[in-house]
Amino acid sequence: MFPFFSAFIGMLGVFLTGSDTSSNTLFGPMQALTAKLQHINPVLAAATNSSGGVMGKMISPQNLSVGAAGVNKVGAEGAIFRRVIGYSLILTALVGVLAMIQAYLVPGVIPVVP
Repeated sequence: MFPFFSAFIGMLGVFLTGSDTSSNTLFGPMQALTAKLQHINPVLAAATNSSGGVMGKMISPQNLSVGAAGVNKVGAEGAIFRRVIGYSLILTALVGVLAMIQAYLVPGVIPVVP
């Protein structure tokens, strides 16, 4: 189940930091180490962390405020959040399912780092 939740960890990281790069820095080493302990390819864990992070970008408070200001809807961040949270969760779950498939059904599709 780790590959599935790896996407949600990435999503949480971007929600908290507002940046996929910051999320990768924050959670990347933990994801890679956990993957090694679970006998899963660490490249997959890192990629899933980053992909899940992209799904969290749409609900990041920093991005919500910038987007709302850009379309002259300052103060509507809560309404925007409520509209996009479902999409974010569904897409993150799909990334997690794809990671599970890559980890357990077709593990050879991800290159192994020597």
